Amino acid sequence: MDRPNSFLTTPVAILLSAFVISIAILMHGGVIKVGGTVARAPQQAAQQPSAVTPPSQVAPPAPGAKVDVSVGHLPVKGKDSAKVTIVEFADFRCPFCEKFFTDTVSQITKDYIDSGKVKFAFRHYQFLGPASITAGNGAECANEQGKFWEYHDWLYKNQPSESDTSMYTTDKLTQAAQTLGMNADKFSSCLSSTKYAKNVSDDLAAGQKAGVNGTPATFINGQLISGAQPYANFKTLIDAELAK
Repeated sequence: MDRPNSFLTTPVAILLSAFVISIAILMHGGVIKVGGTVARAPQQAAQQPSAVTPPSQVAPPAPGAKVDVSVGHLPVKGKDSAKVTIVEFADFRCPFCEKFFTDTVSQITKDYIDSGKVKFAFRHYQFLGPASITAGNGAECANEQGKFWEYHDWLYKNQPSESDTSMYTTDKLTQAAQTLGMNADKFSSCLSSTKYAKNVSDDLAAGQKAGVNGTPATFINGQLISGAQPYANFKTLIDAELAK
């Protein structure tokens, strides 16, 4: 006895439906509407760029807790005798670090550093990929010629979008160094050699050990403020430390 045609119809229909849906998903970039809700079909994870792999993190310090964080090896702004020490861990390509530099550090400098009440140190936390590491190495080369802070400020004032890494090449950063009064040949040779790479990676490790898990991370007499928070938050803590 022949089997009814309906025996084959159901599985064939299911297969055809699945095929049509798959084609539709591919044609629409992996997006399909389900019951009026947009859902994204699973896609292969994007390949991550080569970058510094941060060492194992420790938990961020509790609010108000003090962490023993040194000022590092780069020049410190302000008087050695200042009662309050600020240590910032930052990535030169981080847009929030640029915001902190523009909106907050300038005000801290005017209100506290210039008056001798606060000293300010920068430490590397170059974790946003090879371009960040290049910028950090450039800062070390600028420091070799006594121009760290000039270079530091230039990088933030000329920071492109985070997706644009075209500025962070030996040639372009050497051109910037020359405009800042550095010896171009010496800077280019220094940056190409990456001879200060360990300084950059050591700072990152120190930040991780202190509980830093994002940038900017600012320690005020050892107390952490995470992110580009409003100037008032920094002022409150600085004033409290000055009053002790």
